Amino acid sequence: MVLSPAVEIFVALGIGALVGIERERSEPDTFAGSRTLPLVALFGALVQAFFSDVLPFAFALLVVLVTVAYAGKAFIHGDIGLTTGVATVLTFLYGAMATHSETGLTLAVVFGTLTTAILASKKPIHSFASRIGRREMRGTLKFLIVALVVLPLLPDRSLDVLLGLNPRFVWMMVVFVSGISYSAYLLTRLLGPERGIGLTGVLGGLVSSTATSMSMAEKAREEPLLTKIYGVSIVIASLAMLPRILIEVLVVNRGLLLYVGPPVTAMAAVGLSAALLLFKRYRSADAVDVELKNPFRLRSALLFGAFFALILLVSREGNTMFGDAGIYATALLSGLADVDAITLSLSSLALDGQVSAQAASTGIVLAAVTNTLVKLGIAWFLGTSRLGRAVAPAMLLVVAAGIGTVLLL
Repeated sequence: MVLSPAVEIFVALGIGALVGIERERSEPDTFAGSRTLPLVALFGALVQAFFSDVLPFAFALLVVLVTVAYAGKAFIHGDIGLTTGVATVLTFLYGAMATHSETGLTLAVVFGTLTTAILASKKPIHSFASRIGRREMRGTLKFLIVALVVLPLLPDRSLDVLLGLNPRFVWMMVVFVSGISYSAYLLTRLLGPERGIGLTGVLGGLVSSTATSMSMAEKAREEPLLTKIYGVSIVIASLAMLPRILIEVLVVNRGLLLYVGPPVTAMAAVGLSAALLLFKRYRSADAVDVELKNPFRLRSALLFGAFFALILLVSREGNTMFGDAGIYATALLSGLADVDAITLSLSSLALDGQVSAQAASTGIVLAAVTNTLVKLGIAWFLGTSRLGRAVAPAMLLVVAAGIGTVLLL
């Protein structure tokens, strides 16, 4: 739908008002607030709509005015913050975008809203920045190098020297899985080290369900009175593996969701119900904490890439030599260590038609079942028998739901 210039200009005014109100609320003595910024947006919108040839000069004029206002405020108040000045320049650009095109209008609304959200989140952002240490910054830079520098340089074709594997696809899966874990880890840093049972399990499980389970098992040995509380966290951490599976299948092979979705959803529903019952029964006001290390390390990424490539090759060859039985055996063994690799491998093979969708989905569920039993073993043998008994009913119900749903379908 084509909007009239008047509507576009009013949208620009709205963006300016939104940013301006936030600036005045955060800094009452700011040089650009609830009146100035709507006018700045209007200035940009009118110039772009009717005098587009002089837009660069209008922008330069605005930069000069902002510089003078900023210098005056810095001289009088000693304020050297650039936030309002940058927000003013952006508001002008959003106003110009609103009358440039339909795409520009959409982007102006989106980025104007995001800008306001960032400005309004000053305290949480500063708090988050203070929690990020040198190690996290190094990890972030390494991840960005791996994702934005290494990935585009890899050849996007099957190579005989790699037994027919596509190196860019393999590395893309490394970046994808690492991104999920690293995002969850950064979120735990944002929310602080002490969290409730449920959030500890969810975030810890997304970062590393195995590490979370081992940490909770160790704490259960140290604090026997809180054994059942730690058991709830282990169950929830184990369940966090299931939405990861669905996300990975959705990204690699959306059509496979029709096969993987029902059993994995059944496992999640049964497990969540059991976890809620445990939580209500063993509720505690005490927060639980798990010491999570930065999940992104270059060595770990390389090892996962090698493991994923190996699982991909073994799954393909196992299916060729032994049919579905080879797929299931590989899935059961892979699930002992990791679910991501087999999920991505079978999703890719099913997409290429090298394995059937049914066999791929069954293999993924079997890996999830194996991994769930591994968490039960961690609780029982690395923790205590009491911890094992606490989590066993929920874990076994999850396993039964997965296997039962696969047999029924």
